[in-house]
Formats: sequence, C-alpha cells, structure tokens
Amino acid sequence: MADLQKFIDELRAKVSIVDVVGAKVKLVRKGREYTACCPFHNEKTPSFTVNEAKGFYHCFGCGAHGDIVKFEMEANGLPFLEALKKLADKAGLEMPKLSHEEHAKSEERKTLYEIMEMAVQYFERCLRLPEGRHGLEYFYHRGLSDEVISHFRLGYAPANNGLKAWLGSKGISEHEMMELGLAAISSRDNSGRVFDFFRDRVIIPIFDKANRPIAFGGRVMNDGQPKYLNSPETPIFNKRHVLYNLNNAREKGYDAKNIIVCEGYMDVIALSRYGFEYAVAPLGTALTEDQIQEAWRVCNTPTLCFDGDGAGIRAAIRSVDRALPILKPGYSLRYVFLPDGEDPDEFLQDKGHDAFEQYLENTTPLVDLLWRKNTENVPMSTPEQKALVEQNIMEEVAKITNEQVRNYYRQEMRQRIYYQLGKGSWSQSYAKNAYQKSNSGGYRKGKGNFSAAASQVRVEVARPKTSLDELVAKFIISALIFYPELISEFEEKLSMFALPKAEYQSLLDAMIEIMQEHEGEEGFDSQKMCHILIEKGFKSALGGLWELKMFRIQKPMVANLRADIETKLAEVQIRQLEAEIRDCLTKMENDDSLSEEDYKLYQNLKKERQALIDAKGDVD
Repeated sequence: MADLQKFIDELRAKVSIVDVVGAKVKLVRKGREYTACCPFHNEKTPSFTVNEAKGFYHCFGCGAHGDIVKFEMEANGLPFLEALKKLADKAGLEMPKLSHEEHAKSEERKTLYEIMEMAVQYFERCLRLPEGRHGLEYFYHRGLSDEVISHFRLGYAPANNGLKAWLGSKGISEHEMMELGLAAISSRDNSGRVFDFFRDRVIIPIFDKANRPIAFGGRVMNDGQPKYLNSPETPIFNKRHVLYNLNNAREKGYDAKNIIVCEGYMDVIALSRYGFEYAVAPLGTALTEDQIQEAWRVCNTPTLCFDGDGAGIRAAIRSVDRALPILKPGYSLRYVFLPDGEDPDEFLQDKGHDAFEQYLENTTPLVDLLWRKNTENVPMSTPEQKALVEQNIMEEVAKITNEQVRNYYRQEMRQRIYYQLGKGSWSQSYAKNAYQKSNSGGYRKGKGNFSAAASQVRVEVARPKTSLDELVAKFIISALIFYPELISEFEEKLSMFALPKAEYQSLLDAMIEIMQEHEGEEGFDSQKMCHILIEKGFKSALGGLWELKMFRIQKPMVANLRADIETKLAEVQIRQLEAEIRDCLTKMENDDSLSEEDYKLYQNLKKERQALIDAKGDVD
C-alpha cells in the first residue's frame, strides 16, 4: 500500500492538474488560478477553480473538491485503478505491482463487470428468439421501436433457467452468478437448487456512469408479483446511489440545463422517445439523498415528475423530506404533477411533446410543496390549530442544515404564516378572485383594482400616507423588478403609501422613470431593468433584496405576484382603517365637543371598512 501511495504522489508531481482538467473544460487563467464553469453541475457564471501550485480543484457552487485522481474518477466515471492507469499512461509511468490482495480485488471487480455484460448480451439475444416474442410484442405495444430497444439494450429473460445454463457453459460458477444477483437458491423447496433470478420477464439493464452494466430491472409477463423486480445489492450495485439512465442523460442534461427525475424505467424510455433525453429514475425506492446529489451534479434544480395520483403526491412529499437536510445555496428541487393520474408514458402518447414541455415550464418549487404539505386539508379555524401548523412548519425548516438557506426559509415561512394564516388570509383570497374577475370584466385590471369597492364610498379627506413596513416594501419592489410590466399597474396606487426608507423611494422612482423611458419596448425584462439600475448606482440596494433572489429561483407567475402585491397593500390599508376608527371612537368617548366633520369622518371610515368586509363576503 505504501508503494501505491508513493506512485500516486509521483503522478501528482508529474501530471499537471491544469492539463487534466483542461481536457474536460475550457480554463481561463486569473492570477495564480484558473477558472471555468464547473463540469459537475450546470452553471452560467464560473465558480470552478484550479490551483496548479497546490494541485487541487474546487467549486464554490457545488462544493466539488479533489486532486487529479479524483477528477478523473468523478468527471469520467472511472473506478480508482482505471483512473490511475489513465494518468499513468499520460505521464509515461508504469503502474506499480499491487499486493496480492489488491490485485485480486481489482481482477474480481473487472470479472464481475464482464459477467454482467455477458448477461446483457444473453437477454438481448433471447428477446429476438421465438421464446421472447411476447416480450418483444410488449415493447412494440408500448410504442418502442427497434432503434429504442437497441439503444437501451432491452432484453428478455426466459422461464427455463437458460441464463444459468449459458453462463455455466462459459465457466461462470453458481457462486459468481449469485454474487451478482443473476441467480438465487429456490425458496419453494429445501433442495438448495439454484435458479435464474429473472424468469419470464422483459429486462431493462442498468448501467453506471462509466456505461458498465451493474444490475437489471425485470417486468413480469403474466399476472405474477412483484410486477417489477430489481437486482439485489451486489459488490458493484447499490441502488441508493444509482439513477437509471444517468449514463445517457448526463451530457444531454448539461446541454438542456435540466434533468427530469421520474418514477420508473418506462417513463424514462418514453421521455427519451419524445425528445426528453435527460430523464432518469430511482430504482424501485423513494428518491434518496445520494440520488439527489447525483442529479445536482447535472443541474442545480432538477425537475421531479410524478403521476398526479395519491401515490405520486406521497412520493413527492417523501422527496421533500429527503431534500430538506441537504439543501444548499442555489440547489433545490422543482416539481411537475401530471393530470388525471397519468404517468409520463401515457401523457406523452395522449398529448405529445409540446404539451409536456408546457408542464415543464410551470413547475412547483420545493418551498411551495413544503407549504402545501403542512397546510392543505389541515384544520386552521382556531388560533390553536394555526399555532400547530406554524410549529410543524418551523420544525421542518429546522431540518435544513445549511444556515443561510435555513434562515431564508424561516423568513419565507413567517411571511406566509402572517399573510395566509394571520390577518391577511381572507384578503389574499379576495386579491386572487379580484384578478380573475378583472379578466372577465368584473373588476378593472390595473391600478387600484383591489380597493374598487372601497373607493366608491371614500370621501375626500386630507389623510397622511399609509406607511408600508420594510418587509412589504422590499417584497413589492422586488416583484416589480422581477416583472417590470407591473410597474405601470401599481404606480398610481403606490403613490398613496409611504415607504420606510428613502433609498426604497429613490429606487422605486428610478424604476418608474426607467419604465417610462422604455414603455412599449419589446423584450424589456428584469435583467435589463437590473442592468440599468446598477448603472444608475443602485447596485447596493439591489443586493439587499433577498426577495428578488428568491423570485429568480422560484420563478413565480406574474398573476400570482400581482395578487400578492394586491393582498399586501390591502392588508396595510385595513390596518390603517382600523387604527383610524379606534382613534375616532376614543375621541368620541373622551371629547364632548366632537365636531360634525369628525363624526362624518368616523362614518366614512366605517363605510370604507365595510366595503372591504362586503368584498370578503363576496369571496366567501
């Protein structure tokens, strides 16, 4: 072992890590280091560095770190000894002789992969024989062409223990077959006889990232159970670490900047047939932390696609539980739920590529699913019930180990608790309803539509501007930056409110001015708005808007943000009205010289509040 370590040290000294990494990604020199976009996760801004002097690489985005040997293993999916051999050839060095034990283990592992390849070829051949005809017809019935069948190397396992006999004729022992999960001792009797593990099943081979066969999945051809059967754990297969089809999907996922995690093999194959070649699936278990980490190496926000039935919802909820403890800045999950209990295969056959692509454009972020998990169909009619909901949510947020992400989740959930479970619960529903009515003529879409009912009874009384608290102000400004088209809708209404800081008012004024200058300009979006604001000296102010950063991650729809702005402004108005009414009542109780104007103000404040209450009743 000492000789092997000495050889590794010699490799590190003779082989440039810049050359090794540079063969995979384009490096740009910056001072003493080199930078690039990370090869282990999808990113636009380079966060991957290589330090030639110290001989290591590090990614500040995903945390990938190591030396030349680890890079060869991770970037190319090579086992340790194969990575060493590749680097040794590059350096012109001869691999050291391994100890008897090390050599035996290396040869054994190589032999195991070779046996698995033999099994793949056997199953492929059986699919084209008369005994495999019903397996081939099953694939044809699912819409699979011969080209797709060959690409995924699908096969058929006959019911006659043919694999055991064939491998035995090639000198493979029963012990080796059982070690790889290709054969098992019968449980039906006490004879101790060995049978094929897969019998009368269509076969889906499972490959590692280096494209080597490591396991199989088999679907039964009759009414037997289980419907799907996976290989057991073996020296080369741990199902918790492997995603089916990652060997094919990895490069496609880099290009698409996405990876779709669905529920089963046939879903993956169906998605690939329709052009979504960056789909993967866990292997008969709920998505594990290791599998999430594997998906993150391709894309920092994978899309989890589930059937729209109860089982799909439960699987999604389990994935939330798995993901929360390992969330880190910039890395999360998003969700797609297909309608009517359909799986991707059924959906694509029925509705096609474009319809599925639309679903991918309207995903649900993990933070929303966490909220729904704890609030949907949960009783919240009493303060005690609401307190329990809040406790449950905060206990889940506490599971997030990354302090930065955990703090942002706390802020987000506290806002939702206040505005949806607290005082703002009914007015949010009203805001959503008001927007829906605006599209059908019920309310005017645009400036001031939330308070349309109340404005009908408002009197001209000189009153101070209503103050927005800081969280509400930052939320609204961030929403207007994210969707600049909302600025003209809310410009007039926001003039009725006082912002808590002068810098917020200056920022808002600049946004209004910019929007007036670019009114009607095609393609004017959030990115252009931010660029101009930075040029105008608002870089620091933008950096303090964590809400804007969350919008960029969550990508909420414009209708939802419009309704949220309406809700928050209405809440402020309601609180202000109630405070003014209390002041009037106090004055009436303590001042015998109450003027007619004071009484008129009191009556009109009540009418304005009642108008909002009536609007609430309309929603209810």
